[in-house]
Amino acid sequence: MTTQAAAHAPVARKLVTYRSARDGAEVRIDYADEGRGPVICILPSLARSGRDYDVVAAILAQGGFRVIRPEPRGIGLSEGPMQSLSMHDFAADVAAVLDHERTGPIVVVGHAWGSQPARALATDRPDLVCGVVMAAASAGKLPPGSEEKPYSRLRDAIDGAGDLRLSEGQRIDCLQRAFFAPGHDPRAWLDGWSAAAHEAQSHARQMTPVDDYFSAGTKVPILDLQAEHDAVVIPNVMKPYLGDRVTVQVIRDAGHAMAPEQPRAMADAIAAFGTRVYDALRDA
Repeated sequence: MTTQAAAHAPVARKLVTYRSARDGAEVRIDYADEGRGPVICILPSLARSGRDYDVVAAILAQGGFRVIRPEPRGIGLSEGPMQSLSMHDFAADVAAVLDHERTGPIVVVGHAWGSQPARALATDRPDLVCGVVMAAASAGKLPPGSEEKPYSRLRDAIDGAGDLRLSEGQRIDCLQRAFFAPGHDPRAWLDGWSAAAHEAQSHARQMTPVDDYFSAGTKVPILDLQAEHDAVVIPNVMKPYLGDRVTVQVIRDAGHAMAPEQPRAMADAIAAFGTRVYDALRDA
């Protein structure tokens, strides 16, 4: 893997328009593209923007990767139907970007909610994915013997964090409880929430059977990148189900938000995994 820095490389903002195979509707996806080298695609957390990973993306670009960050529908200039969407629709939006850029198989990073369309993409379009990073991401299933409901931890705080009807103090409390580790300032995520994306993405999570995407297809390697102080995610679910396909790594001093707390550690983990995956692909 090249280590030649791409420091200060400009971030290009691009748009791709396509027609949905499901209903023929026109969809436009806005995305950031920076750096040169093997591609890392980052998908954001629930109702959040790819701009949350500006620092992570810059570090990866400086380390010799090209980083693509599609904005979900309802965020930035991305737009299309927002009703009755499934994870397959959100995966198709990402596929449209990658097809347009002719990337071939790449490493996809899904942060929190973003791991679901990332895994759906690996399932629906295995030609586009050679590795998946689940960053602070709920698996969607439970450990054997657990009586919890998937995606149920701190649901009130997750939903309240971006609810502008609440006071700033209430939202800061939600952010601290659900997203940030002790000692980190939750106000970093006071802004940047999309109510429309929250509703559409939550609906997709609820209506799409988890077995449609849980395993990210049948063969790609998966990095389960866990946050030490994640109050939302039930940890260590993926490896018991999928075995040696899954590598577990923990980012210290980070909560569910991860990127604003430990951008260097997050980027370094993604880069190391990406290097291993691309080296194996090259040697195959």
